[in-house]
Amino acid sequence: MASASLLKISPVLDKSEWVKGQTIRQPSVSLVRCHSVAPSALSVRAGSYADELVKTAKTVASPGRGILAMDESNATCGKRLASIGLENTEANRQAYRTLLVTVPGLGECISGAILFEETLYQSTTDGRKIVDVLVEQNIVPGIKVDKVRSTPFQWRTVVSIPNGPSALAVKEAAWGLARYAAISQDNGLVPIVEPEILLDGEHGIDRNFEVAQKVWAEVFFYLAENNVMFEGILLKPSMVTPGAECKDKATPEQVAEYTLKLLQRRVPPAVPGIMFLSGGQSEVEATLNLNAMNQAPNPWHVSFSYARALQNTCLKTWGGRPENVKAAQDALLVRAKANSFAQLGKYTGEGESHEATKGMYVKNYSY
Repeated sequence: MASASLLKISPVLDKSEWVKGQTIRQPSVSLVRCHSVAPSALSVRAGSYADELVKTAKTVASPGRGILAMDESNATCGKRLASIGLENTEANRQAYRTLLVTVPGLGECISGAILFEETLYQSTTDGRKIVDVLVEQNIVPGIKVDKVRSTPFQWRTVVSIPNGPSALAVKEAAWGLARYAAISQDNGLVPIVEPEILLDGEHGIDRNFEVAQKVWAEVFFYLAENNVMFEGILLKPSMVTPGAECKDKATPEQVAEYTLKLLQRRVPPAVPGIMFLSGGQSEVEATLNLNAMNQAPNPWHVSFSYARALQNTCLKTWGGRPENVKAAQDALLVRAKANSFAQLGKYTGEGESHEATKGMYVKNYSY
């Protein structure tokens, strides 16, 4: 399960400042940082940060908006660049990230952006801090906290259905997420808790639902055990779908029915936002499924935290050519607006490009 934390950055933070005290070692994302105040002896988890955490979480979970996941590691970003014939250099990564964050009007549809560590301290090609550009667009920056990968203690884990999962694997995954969330809140960060269930396998949608029920039950049990404040987290789960190799495909209505039933059984209404990952669905599939889930009122903000399901057509349109930047930015804005409408339950699917309908599933899809 990958997770992330949203940072509430006032000035741009120094590398040594953004998390003080305990080190978070997990591909997780946390939304932005608050100023430290000594907690009272009787305070619950998050203590003096509670109001700021709730405010940040609610800002991200605002109507018609979701998260742009652009936290690909340099290696994964390199694979994206290679797909359009570009070398994996910092200059090329900078150019692509600049393209993403400088889309005019992006903040109308995007409320948060998850960044990789390099991006957190990186500038755009015209010299502005990427974090500052996001804040100017009213987008909350977040960071994937996986800086130390060589440690023998791994926060990050995913659940694979064909390989089990064993009860022990589920407990270990849930406990790791809960500890990550607790440490994030202790340091003024909104944790994005991501119980990721891989799409690998031929299993049907009922099997996915069965496993997800167990996983989510353990996750919220251990979050409670660690006194995590539910009002100050965001959940980033997989949708309930059949396995990628399953012959019986699910309609958006079926995905919505199973996924909403899972939310109703397992997720406290106190959690402000459910920011679904796309899990390798095509751009249009991810939008259709999200739209189906928003055809009736929900106690949560049911939205998106997509990476390739927002970026795929944009990347292909750009192709590494400066003259294509405007067209690529327009493509990203089209996808962002489509998912904004889907969050409001108003997406129609009209005018979608052929590229947007292509499936993007890759075995062991995760980063």
